[in-house]
Amino acid sequence: MIELRSLRQFVALAEELHFGRAARRLHMTQPPLTQAVQQLERRLGARLFDRSQRAVALAPAGEALLDEVRRLLQAADDLPRRAQAAAAGLSGHLRLAFVSSIAYGPLPGWLRSFRAALPDVSLQLREATLDVQLRAFATGEIDAGFVLHAEGAAPPGLPAWLALREPLLMALPEAHPLARRRSLPFERIAHEPLVIFPRVIAPSLFDAVLGFYRAQGVTPHIAQEAIQMQTIVNLVSAGIGVAWVPASLRQLQRPGVVYRPLTGAPLACETSLVWREPMAPAVQRFVEHVRAHGAGRQSPLPNSARKGAA
Repeated sequence: MIELRSLRQFVALAEELHFGRAARRLHMTQPPLTQAVQQLERRLGARLFDRSQRAVALAPAGEALLDEVRRLLQAADDLPRRAQAAAAGLSGHLRLAFVSSIAYGPLPGWLRSFRAALPDVSLQLREATLDVQLRAFATGEIDAGFVLHAEGAAPPGLPAWLALREPLLMALPEAHPLARRRSLPFERIAHEPLVIFPRVIAPSLFDAVLGFYRAQGVTPHIAQEAIQMQTIVNLVSAGIGVAWVPASLRQLQRPGVVYRPLTGAPLACETSLVWREPMAPAVQRFVEHVRAHGAGRQSPLPNSARKGAA
């Protein structure tokens, strides 16, 4: 094993090219420095210096190693700062998953401001539905995630913070007879073929939508299921049916689709930031950042704004 002290002695002599000056710089005498350099050369199996009675010069191996050794020493000197930064959450890694709908809402702004505030935290982003995220949490593949669910129904077993509450709008083909209306009475749209996500990817929201139909005495006609919101909107554009989508999806301007509110805003959805514990410092920094920048994007939940609500 080569000690950092030996490398510092090598650099001092390489920069001074004089054993006496290098020894004084290192606060040692010349004979121990000479012995230390010889020992380092033996360990490396190469001559680092060419010596004569009048001069000391770097040998080819010494010239080749000098910059790399300087980098190693700089990295070693930087270890305390890096350790302190990691402990404070100023550096590190964050593996973040998110549902597609929030990518059309506040998420890009949150990521942009977080990167600006903490540039030494590396972000690994992954678009994933709730079911995929829950599996990834169970296997330790992600640290935090934005999940879509019905009002007050954040997934149990994980700490959560309500990031966004928004109404569900109706996406319908631009050529639909009701597309010119500013808002839609549910009874006028109740029997339209429905394009919806599979229950497994957002069970609480799926149940809320179908439960609303049934409360109105209507059995919904599900024409097609699709996982991604973009795909659902594309299917609406193709005339397959109508779809309930989060209001942020209005940013997805797909030709042939319009978005209209329902009279009385009967349904809403929520997106929560969830994470696993114990939190790494960088993850905690992200949660705190989003909470600070997301204030005011939602009204209070029933039974308080919660951490870990089910």
